[in-house]
Amino acid sequence: MSAALPPEPAVLALGRPRLLAGLDRAARLDRSAHLSVHGSLPQHTEAQLTALAEAVALRGRGGAGFPFARKLQVVGRTARRRGARPAVVVNGCEGDPACRKDAVLLARAPHLVLDGALLAAAALGAGSVVVGVTRAAAEASVREALAERGLAGRRGGSVRARVVRLPERLVSGESSALLRAADGGLPLPPGQHGRAAQEGLGGAPTLLSNAETFAQLALAARLGAEGYAATGAPGEPGTLLLTVSGAVPEPQVVEVPGGVPLAYVLKVCGSAPELQGVLTGGYHGAWLDTATAARARISYGGLAGCGGVLGPGAVVALPEDTCPLGETVRAAHWLAAESAGQCGPCRSGLPELAGALADVAAGAGQGALERVREAAGGVRGRGACGHPDGAARFVLTALSAFTDDLAAHVLHGGCGRPTAGVLPLPSPAGADAAAGGPRRVERLAVDWTLCEGHGLCADLLPQLVRIGPDGYPSLADAGVPDHLRGRAQRAVRRCPALALRLDKER
Repeated sequence: MSAALPPEPAVLALGRPRLLAGLDRAARLDRSAHLSVHGSLPQHTEAQLTALAEAVALRGRGGAGFPFARKLQVVGRTARRRGARPAVVVNGCEGDPACRKDAVLLARAPHLVLDGALLAAAALGAGSVVVGVTRAAAEASVREALAERGLAGRRGGSVRARVVRLPERLVSGESSALLRAADGGLPLPPGQHGRAAQEGLGGAPTLLSNAETFAQLALAARLGAEGYAATGAPGEPGTLLLTVSGAVPEPQVVEVPGGVPLAYVLKVCGSAPELQGVLTGGYHGAWLDTATAARARISYGGLAGCGGVLGPGAVVALPEDTCPLGETVRAAHWLAAESAGQCGPCRSGLPELAGALADVAAGAGQGALERVREAAGGVRGRGACGHPDGAARFVLTALSAFTDDLAAHVLHGGCGRPTAGVLPLPSPAGADAAAGGPRRVERLAVDWTLCEGHGLCADLLPQLVRIGPDGYPSLADAGVPDHLRGRAQRAVRRCPALALRLDKER
């Protein structure tokens, strides 16, 4: 079963806490507690804020790691050229199941995030601040924080602030999907979109970054460049938030100085001494084998130099008693099901990639392995967003990190270990139903005494069904997500042999 992370894991700071300061004493820092912990926030002009962001080498903490100062410059320059008021958007839509750092910040330290967003809005002369979230706790906390600041429902004054709730899906965290939803549209990436800094919210130049980035900006404004750089790595000062899970006693959100060894972080978190590998950067990230993970350091440069990815700060330690290929197959099926289904690389390519990898794990041999590489090459660089590229990297790095396990599956039909479900994926029980209990998860099933291999189910639902080498359907080892339930029901109804069904389980 899926090892779903808790909504707000325990927190831990290696060294003096900054982002997590005060959370050892309070479940949530209200406005008064926030000010007592962090103090008042000095204001900055656009030029001062840009210089500060450059001096501390602040980069986006949501995945791409884009330099924050450059975003500020483009937004300010575009707004002046067009004579338009810019906007500020906080991306708190943490769609990766292995990430919880932004959830913790928004639920427990919302004012630190709002400090950074409002600081940037004042410097740019922005007319609106929007915070995008996917979880109920984050939404309630941010709304309460806005009310504590007198900004709830405010339409007058210098800036209007509001919260936008999106579905809890991977694609909701894509920047253009968030902007589209904030403008009242569907929370999906448009087929073509420009840069938010030039044309974002309502067509206005928009400063968009994730929740931790704005919290880091608020810290830098208080500490100054020199104080901010008192910890961290050369060229990458400050601290980072990580979500550490997998082969540890409990998942934790950990604040670490930049440049700290990955092995030390895992040791402090209680990781099992013997690992098969470590996933860095979540499900759009990269696997590291144990030897590489032992020398990796937590920074953009430190991980990139080892073939890893910092991304949104997800770190998953994989124990020895599970099949790494099977774990990757589970996540690959989830990635295929999480696509927006708007373009060919996602709708067809990702299910093919997941299915080919499942064939490799099932012992289909060298031919199946070549199909994995072909499918990965076919989706890269061809999507409306970065989802296909991230999924392909996740799968391909598994092939290079787990060479012994891969050889066992290709040459001998398997490694002999079960797939324990260590990688965090959304709970199959889903969200609590309105009645207060967990809803029943639905899974596709086939009555093999009836199935005639028509293949219509794979055409209707490629995210979860593909046609195997024998001409019969192969089903993803995953529950049917909410956004695919309608398609799944249609596939069941239209099965010519009435062999496909939806089973419910707790």
